[in-house]
Amino acid sequence: MDPATLIGIALAFGALWAMVTLEHASLSSLFLAAPMILVFGGTIAVGLASGTLPDALSAVKALPRAFLGRAAKPHESIEQIVELAAQVRSEGALSLERNAAEAEDPFVRVALQNIADGTHADELRLLLEDQIETKARQDRVPANFFQALGGYAPTIGVAGTVVSLTHVLENLSDPATLGPMVAAAFVATLWGILSANFLWIPIASRLRRLSDLEVQTMTLVMEGILAVQAGDPPRLVDERLRAMVPDGVLPAAA
Repeated sequence: MDPATLIGIALAFGALWAMVTLEHASLSSLFLAAPMILVFGGTIAVGLASGTLPDALSAVKALPRAFLGRAAKPHESIEQIVELAAQVRSEGALSLERNAAEAEDPFVRVALQNIADGTHADELRLLLEDQIETKARQDRVPANFFQALGGYAPTIGVAGTVVSLTHVLENLSDPATLGPMVAAAFVATLWGILSANFLWIPIASRLRRLSDLEVQTMTLVMEGILAVQAGDPPRLVDERLRAMVPDGVLPAAA
């Protein structure tokens, strides 16, 4: 689990609380039901209207991953592939059928089974590239959904403020209530901006980043598996895969 999103959002709302406290304001003045219902309910509603029902369901299913998702660790994949390279050189490609049956990752399972079945390298590459592209395209759906919510929320907040200000203008005959009513009117704009920048956009960026890391790892696995199929020495496979990973991502070599 990578808690970056949870920590970041908590710190963001903590900064908001600190500002409210330093300004000697009241948190209760910010948590008003009517503007929050409009901003959150309206944002989610127009997000649903802008796509398809499967898109929305995909976004809901991806939400836990945004907070609890584990970033891909390429060094684990490299170690596994180097072991497979050594196995193939000593036992042959058919021995990978056993590894395919035990593999938890469907992508690795398909790759190993195809090597054991004697699939040509070019055909295997096309198959794995198609799987990677499908994975990336699938991951873009929930990320784009939350990104869209981040774009709608501020505008809906402004709409809520306009509605509230209209109500204020209807009650100009009571000057004593104008101050609180005007202050309350801007709460909708506040929550529109806050929800976009504290929630929706960070969630979209997090899902996009996790997807990028996973796709990069899948690409690394593909190149490693193809090197294993070609019978490359384990040391060469290890060095080649490490060269594909940016500095600082891999632990220091033993």
